[in-house]
Amino acid sequence: MTILNKKFPTKYTTAPFSKIQINEFKSAIEAEIVKTKAEIDAITNTSETPTFENTIEALEYSGEQLDRITSIFFNLNSAETNETIQKIAQEISPKLTELSNDITLNEALFERVKAVYSEKEHLNLSTEQQTLLDKKFKSFSRNGANLPQEKKEILRNIDKQLAKLSLTFGENVLAETNKFQLHLTLENDVKGIPAGALEAAKTLAESENKDGWIFTLNYPSYIPFMKYAENRELRQQMATAFGSKCFKGDELDNQENVLQIAKLRHQRANLLGYKTHAHFVLEERMAETPEKVISFLEELLEKAKPAAEREFKQLSNFAQKIDGIEQLQSWDNAYYSEKLKQELFDLDDEKLKPYFKLENVIDGAFTVANKLFDLRFKQVFDIDTYHEDVKTYEVYNGDDNFVAVFYADFHPRKGKRNGAWMTSYKPQLRKNGSVERPHISIVCNFTKPTASKPSLLTFNEVTTLFHEFGHALHGMLADTTYPSLSGTSVFWDFVELPSQIMENWCYEAEALAIFAKHYETGEIIPMEYIEKIKASATFLEGMATLRQLSFGLLDMSWHGIDPSSVTNVKEHEDKAFNKTRLFPENPKTAMSTSFSHIFQGGYSSGYYSYKWAEVLDADAFEYFKEHDIFSKEIASKFATHVLSKGGTEHPMTLYKRFRGSEPKPEALLKRAGLLTE
Repeated sequence: MTILNKKFPTKYTTAPFSKIQINEFKSAIEAEIVKTKAEIDAITNTSETPTFENTIEALEYSGEQLDRITSIFFNLNSAETNETIQKIAQEISPKLTELSNDITLNEALFERVKAVYSEKEHLNLSTEQQTLLDKKFKSFSRNGANLPQEKKEILRNIDKQLAKLSLTFGENVLAETNKFQLHLTLENDVKGIPAGALEAAKTLAESENKDGWIFTLNYPSYIPFMKYAENRELRQQMATAFGSKCFKGDELDNQENVLQIAKLRHQRANLLGYKTHAHFVLEERMAETPEKVISFLEELLEKAKPAAEREFKQLSNFAQKIDGIEQLQSWDNAYYSEKLKQELFDLDDEKLKPYFKLENVIDGAFTVANKLFDLRFKQVFDIDTYHEDVKTYEVYNGDDNFVAVFYADFHPRKGKRNGAWMTSYKPQLRKNGSVERPHISIVCNFTKPTASKPSLLTFNEVTTLFHEFGHALHGMLADTTYPSLSGTSVFWDFVELPSQIMENWCYEAEALAIFAKHYETGEIIPMEYIEKIKASATFLEGMATLRQLSFGLLDMSWHGIDPSSVTNVKEHEDKAFNKTRLFPENPKTAMSTSFSHIFQGGYSSGYYSYKWAEVLDADAFEYFKEHDIFSKEIASKFATHVLSKGGTEHPMTLYKRFRGSEPKPEALLKRAGLLTE
């Protein structure tokens, strides 16, 4: 037995990273699978009449240690992976899928769940208990419990294949990201690129004993290059490398994986009695049906497209005027957008970055959380981490009660996938009269400090940090009984509300004054910069909205149809992008082959959620603005009815309890500058 199979002998039972031997994960997980099966057998083998406690609660709390170990393992696979971890992931994922199927396809267990479910009107259950009972019943009925035996075997096989395919998809994307380097040695080739980005590129080159500069596809390297590099051919080279990830017909190609995943998901949905994968997924979302999602996306498209086309024309004319560009290409977008923004607003990310030192922004997020929710963050150094970059905090409330452990991991490295996300190492729950508090983490990819400069964030990175921190608050302030209903365990199109609403404070002078201070002089960001940030908030918003809608429509094109006749990923994708395309198509690139959100993460049939939640967050923040952006009363209502409640009730019920009414899209359209008078 390893350290992984016992209650961790650490402060708050945090993950004992430094004591874990990576090669112990496989045997530890296998041992916990056996233990979990025994717990399920104990539920089904009892002669006692099925009750909520001996069946539903017992099922909810089964596999507790397995969940803890696998959350640690798969979080490492995202944030600090290596070949050993990836190999173990390929070996254990099918076993975990098999266990999941063993539970949901267990007839004796389902009979007991059904027996409790049929008595639910007479059980005097709390609202949370009713939700848990409904959720457990649906986890069986929606996942094959009613299928005949031969179809159950087909389902098991499909689920095993999907588990392996999505892992392979993600491994390929990470390998492709790490594989590409643009090594430049001529001063002329790096003209226009800011000093900070150049210093980081030089540091990377030096670490590999090379002259000049190395640029990669990691966001802190890629984005400044695309935004500032004057050499158009090199921008094209970078954009093509980024856009052609896993689309080269080599050993890291994901085209077949995409086709297989889409087809298997469709087969699975059909097997369970649903028309498409989207019909299956959306039954348990606020949007409810693919038709409603398409209608929502099309309605926003109708509002955004005229604005996007006007903006594209403006950008094209601008590029032609200053550089004689006849046809604006996708690799010109960030470059000329930045130049136009500077001309229109005299606002440059490089001017702003000195005011957004990473440590100050973190403290700013903490201060905003303190002013709103009475939370206090104390950095500690006695909690184990998986990498020296990771910072750890204890979180306390206004009464000095311990609330959560918070991990923050901010910089890119070889074993870490691109992007930003929030995750959990331990859920909040109540059991046997005691309350277990959560362990929450956010992971980002911000520029590392260099020899001469601290980590300075772009404004976009500031909003990213606040976004992930909003997810973290949802996890930290959880106050439910059952782990599967706690924190961010909510309908997928509701989960982005707490994250997206936090971004709003980044645009408010009162909030910026707290943390936007020059890293050398301590000077608070000038009011004129704040006014420019606000004025530029809707700059090219039509194009940005169109881009988000294109991703949502691409997602639905894979999952809202029968994809069995699709044989060519690129052709299929081109059709899906038809209504939203502004730039000429690049035949060397494809989005789907590296679209990790929908083929590796949990966003299949759910990418529309970002826009859906924007309607909620704009409406919710309007409520704050009607009172005060730091209104304790409104923040308390938000914490009580949204953040603490997790998935214990239907999200619209929770939202209306907070806001007093359903959300109206006008607030979003107004904020985005898409509301025509």
